[in-house]
Amino acid sequence: MMAGRNELRFPVGFLWGTASSSYQCEGGNTNNQWYRWEQEGGILSGEECGRAADWWENAEQDFDLAEQMENNVLRLSLEWSRIESREGIWEREAIERYRLMLQDLRRRRIQPVITLHHFTEPLWFIERGGFARAENIRYFTRYVSYVTRALSDACDFWVTINEPNVYAVQGYQMGEFPPGERNMLLAIQVLHNLMRAHVESFYVIREHQPQAQIGYCLHYRLFDPANPLSPLDRAVSGLQESYFNWSPLKAAEEGRYAFPFNLFAPRIHRALGARDYHGVNYYTREMVRFDPQATSDAFGRRFIRPGSTRNDEGLDGNFGEIYPEGLYRVLRQVYKRTHGNKPLYITENGFCDTRDDRRPGAILEHLAQIHRAIVEGIPVRGYFYWSLVDNFEWNNGWHVRFGLVDLDPETQRRTPRRSASMFGEICRANAITEEIVARYAPESLERIFGSREEMLHLSL
Repeated sequence: MMAGRNELRFPVGFLWGTASSSYQCEGGNTNNQWYRWEQEGGILSGEECGRAADWWENAEQDFDLAEQMENNVLRLSLEWSRIESREGIWEREAIERYRLMLQDLRRRRIQPVITLHHFTEPLWFIERGGFARAENIRYFTRYVSYVTRALSDACDFWVTINEPNVYAVQGYQMGEFPPGERNMLLAIQVLHNLMRAHVESFYVIREHQPQAQIGYCLHYRLFDPANPLSPLDRAVSGLQESYFNWSPLKAAEEGRYAFPFNLFAPRIHRALGARDYHGVNYYTREMVRFDPQATSDAFGRRFIRPGSTRNDEGLDGNFGEIYPEGLYRVLRQVYKRTHGNKPLYITENGFCDTRDDRRPGAILEHLAQIHRAIVEGIPVRGYFYWSLVDNFEWNNGWHVRFGLVDLDPETQRRTPRRSASMFGEICRANAITEEIVARYAPESLERIFGSREEMLHLSL
């Protein structure tokens, strides 16, 4: 894998692709809690998902674009509310539509990766209390059993649950996602039930598909002290980072939470070994300053570092700084804190940038940090950019744009951005070359190849 100064080459067989979710792309999903949240005015932009990116009718047009970029993998999710529209009622037509999508990807030599839970749930499940009630985990594992048996001939790479930490914190602590609760102890309970659901689902899938790749993905966000010399800033930033990142990881890895969160959640049985890989979703970091008035955030006020390169402003202010080195830092920590030398996949990394003037450099610099981790022996095996096309960005609606491809939700017209062309070149080369950087983001040349020389010098 060693290369000259003019390129950073990735390992043979490295996975290159994009990530997506059913609700944000399919359109017409009206039987889950996110549709109800829309109708109740929960979308900050006031918009509705509507047809989304029209994947339920015409996903193949975007699979064309992925194929043109020579992606060899594509992550998508199943919509539980389509498959089990009522409790115990299985919709065969929905399964067959997903089968057609998966078969189409395979014909293109694009490996499908299926997420079984990506934030949305059928209304009948919500009305039973959702993941706030431990007894409801059995409904989810029953759904997992049904779909993995039904689609085992079309997929053998599964993500059980996407970002349980985001789901719990945003929906049950911050109140920004459905159901809009603001209760930290309830959020911990929901997170605990989601982690249990992952572990139980792992063994369900393993029974059906002994050779399958099964994992989950957490969202990792760095919380750095505003003043590294301040014990108070360090303490509150460390507590926030432990709560959001490392305690959920420890629970998934060992079945127990870090102190003090272990005081509120019991041990998870059979957690040790319940994954074949680790999914890493990384977007940004925040600075944290001790603030005695920030009682709901463990006395740590978060803010974006002044003067930093930023994503487009979201309506909830949640997208923040573009900080490539943070991905390297996260990869090192995840690898250090996990067991068994399991492979890591960047299951999401993306940038909301309507003008597409920061995205090319951001992708390149984040990939350079992944390469840095690989050279150091961290087994990163793939990268999924979020997302292939613009999609309905949860409570921000269409206000922010993450896609490599511009999408007009009214006309459904697609216009590939420069970053799509660049990503295609990277996938074809399985490398970042000096020519690619010079063409798309010359301002990144020194940061990418200069840091490469320093890294190689340190590794000799």
